[in-house]
Amino acid sequence: MNVLVTGGTGFVGQHVVSALLDAGHAVRCLVRSSAPSLPSSVEQVQGDVLKPGSLHAAVNGVDAVVHLVGIIEEFPKRGITFDALHRQATANMVDAARKAGVGRWVQMSANGARKDGVSGYQTSKWAAEQIVAGAGFEHWTILRPSLVFGAPASDVPEFATQLVRDLIRPFPSWPVFGDGSYAMQPIHVRDVAQAFASAVTLEAAHEKTWCLAGREALPFTEILKRIASGAGIRHKPMIFQPLWMMRPIVGLLGGIVLPISTDQLAMLVEGNTCDARNAVEAFGLELLPFNQKNLSYLAQSA
Repeated sequence: MNVLVTGGTGFVGQHVVSALLDAGHAVRCLVRSSAPSLPSSVEQVQGDVLKPGSLHAAVNGVDAVVHLVGIIEEFPKRGITFDALHRQATANMVDAARKAGVGRWVQMSANGARKDGVSGYQTSKWAAEQIVAGAGFEHWTILRPSLVFGAPASDVPEFATQLVRDLIRPFPSWPVFGDGSYAMQPIHVRDVAQAFASAVTLEAAHEKTWCLAGREALPFTEILKRIASGAGIRHKPMIFQPLWMMRPIVGLLGGIVLPISTDQLAMLVEGNTCDARNAVEAFGLELLPFNQKNLSYLAQSA
C-alpha cells in the first residue's frame, strides 16, 4: 500500500517507517522541512498538521495514514499544546484524509488515555481517539503504547535516555517522588513499530483499541536500577521525596528548574501498565525484555 506517516522523523516514527518499508509498503512522510534522517526511498511532502491547507498534497493518492504526531511537554506561548498537537492535529489530518478518499487509519495514542485522565496529555489523546473512531474510515485502529524504550534514532531521545541524562548520571543520589512503588511496563520500540506496520492491513485490528506494553510491570525504583545498569552506572542511594511536599514544588518550578511538569508527575505516580496479551497475540510481538542487554545502548547514547 501507499502509506503516509506523520511524525515519521521522531523516535518511534523512524522505526515505524522502517517497519513499513520492510513490510513492502511505499512510504510517504509529512515533514515541515526536508528530513535527511529519513531513508532515500521515502517520499517527503512538506506540510504542517496545524495548517489544514498544507495537507492536501500529502494525503493525495495514499491508501492509509499512520498518524504519530504528539508531544510530551507543552509550550503554550509558542502554540505547542496538548490540545493543538493531539486533538486539533488529528482533526485536521482526518478531515484531509477523508476528503482525499483515504480508507485506512492507524492512530498513535497512549496508555492511560481517557476522558477523565489525570493530565491534559491523557485527555487530549482520548479526544483524538474519538475523532478517529467517528470518522467513518473503512479500516481504523488505535494503538496505546506504554513507555517506549530503545536506541534513539538521530539523537531523538526516549525516556530511558532522558532519565540517564537528567537524573541517573548527574545526581550523587537519585531523588524519587513518593515511595517509588508505582509500576511501569516499558515496551521496546521494535515491538511498537511492528504493531503499527501490521495494523495497517490486519483486518482483525479494525475498530479496535489496543494497549501495547512489555513483559514486566516494574516499580519505578527497579526501572532506575535497570536503566543505570544498561548505562554502565553504579547504583546510587535513593532519596524518597514525599508527594505532599513535591506536588506544589513541581507546580511552581516544573519545566523551569525541575525536569518534570505537573502533568508528567501526575502520570508518573499513577503508573503505566496494561494487559497487552491480546495485542501480543494479534500482532505476533516478541516483546524484547527491559533488561541490561537491551538497555546497553544507553552506555553510548547518554
